Amino acid sequence: MESKETQQPIEQLLANRRAKLEAIYELGLDPFPRRFRVEESVSQARERFEGLTAEELEAEKPRVVLGGRLRAVRGHGKVSFADLSDGAAQLQLYLRRDDLDETSWKVFKQLDLGDFMGVEGVVFRTRAGELSVAVERLEVLAKALRPLPEKYHGLSDREARARQRYLDLLANPQSREVFEVRSAVVSAIRRHLEGAGFIEVETPMMQPIPGGATARPFSTHHNTLDLELFLRIAPELFLKRLIVAGFERVFELNRNFRNEGVSTRHNPEFTMLEFYWAYADYELLMDFTEELITTVAEKVVGTLELPWGEKTVDMRRPWRRLTLREAILSHSDLTPEDLCDRARMEVAARQLKVERIEERSDGNLLAELFEMTAEPLMINPTFIMDFPREISPLAKSVPDDPETVERFELFIGGLEVANAYTELNDPVEQRRRLEAQAEAGGGVVDEDFLLALEYGMPPTGGEGIGIDRLIMLLTNRLSIRDAILFPLLRPRE
Repeated sequence: MESKETQQPIEQLLANRRAKLEAIYELGLDPFPRRFRVEESVSQARERFEGLTAEELEAEKPRVVLGGRLRAVRGHGKVSFADLSDGAAQLQLYLRRDDLDETSWKVFKQLDLGDFMGVEGVVFRTRAGELSVAVERLEVLAKALRPLPEKYHGLSDREARARQRYLDLLANPQSREVFEVRSAVVSAIRRHLEGAGFIEVETPMMQPIPGGATARPFSTHHNTLDLELFLRIAPELFLKRLIVAGFERVFELNRNFRNEGVSTRHNPEFTMLEFYWAYADYELLMDFTEELITTVAEKVVGTLELPWGEKTVDMRRPWRRLTLREAILSHSDLTPEDLCDRARMEVAARQLKVERIEERSDGNLLAELFEMTAEPLMINPTFIMDFPREISPLAKSVPDDPETVERFELFIGGLEVANAYTELNDPVEQRRRLEAQAEAGGGVVDEDFLLALEYGMPPTGGEGIGIDRLIMLLTNRLSIRDAILFPLLRPRE
């Protein structure tokens, strides 16, 4: 069945499958029934019986009722072998015409690779020792009208795999493993935070003011209220309202939306973990972040030495900590004097091909110099600390240095994975900064957030961790498209 089908033109394949669909209808059967009562998955059955010998199975004669996809057929006479898969594991089926009723045998002959089928039978081992099911009853559960990709034919490039992820997952076990890891990572993060006393919350995804980060938002309109709304670019300001309300440790695994470019590191819709911790500061958050990520990595992938392209990331603690200025000076030919003089910074920026230099503030230009010099070299985990206040309006200033704030970004594999502050909780200073940002074209002042701050927010540390980028690192995927099930793609022309 497998070799004959792959040799035929696609038009003939589709016609053959449609003809078999009609043949099933002619048998008086529904090829798309409402239900089939499986008793366990193929994976569960395989795990349950894998350790039993042929003699033990013969003595017990365990019965199973399974459902799954038909992935291979061998033999075309009165005896056939087939593979039934649930996507994660497969089990061999032994089909003998004398053991099946006439209708079941006729149905089997109309099945193609990729069809869903339900079977009932007895588990045994063949003479070759292969765990198998001697099928006594068979039903078609869903007729596939198109052939599945064979050995990845037609899905050889990343865009095709992302555009038809369902086929990618069917054809490529490595892709399925990525998203199994993703699920396990999110679960492990939840358990770790809950074990540390955090509670999970949900905040609005449609907001009247796009606050909490600087980015271009997606906008929509609520007809009944005649109100312009924005998909959130970050949940930060709502989570800090909860700290005001007396919740001392909160987190949200959230979807954020930024109406900006698409690249190997950016998708307009992405997943973030954000958590806020009353009475904490950014130094405590650095310690906690090391503990959180290393614990999750060890639990899910079982190692702290991660392959990353042609490199290896060493996740063992403690992680390096550098100020923003130290990082630039350690990874370039620039001097401390260069970073203190606007004209000299502009000269360096031009040499590094930084764009729109004249439009940038001193703090923004300093951050660009870091991005062009040190950021790509941050392979092992590194906390970059102490950012300019003018690009961090929600963070508290460093004692005795009001122009610098207690903020860090975590870089691993050259990727920014986390961003955190000691949160600014002075409502007067917060208003001054937000109004200055708005005057410079950086958004609208959130008056309700400022009102909440006036009721008092304790010292607080807050952090966001990019889940998609963390999955990239833990699975050695160099494009964010490979870590998101259904990334945004340009429509086909």
